[in-house]
Amino acid sequence: MAMDAREIERLIKEALPDAVVEIRDLAGDGDHYAATVVSSAFKGLPRVKQHQLVYASLKGNMGGVLHALALTTSTPE
Repeated sequence: MAMDAREIERLIKEALPDAVVEIRDLAGDGDHYAATVVSSAFKGLPRVKQHQLVYASLKGNMGGVLHALALTTSTPE
């Protein structure tokens, strides 16, 4: 069962309310996505911690319902 891009975006924004989220389906199969997430919550955090925040927002769906998510994270300019 695939995960919908809107659901991924909803979960991320629920955890990071100020986030600007862009989701792209990489393979057209609902299993392989790329996400760009911009949030002030990332300020001062190393990239790995930023990614951990996003993965945590997915509430255990990563590696199960959601097979792959390539992340690009940053703070607002």
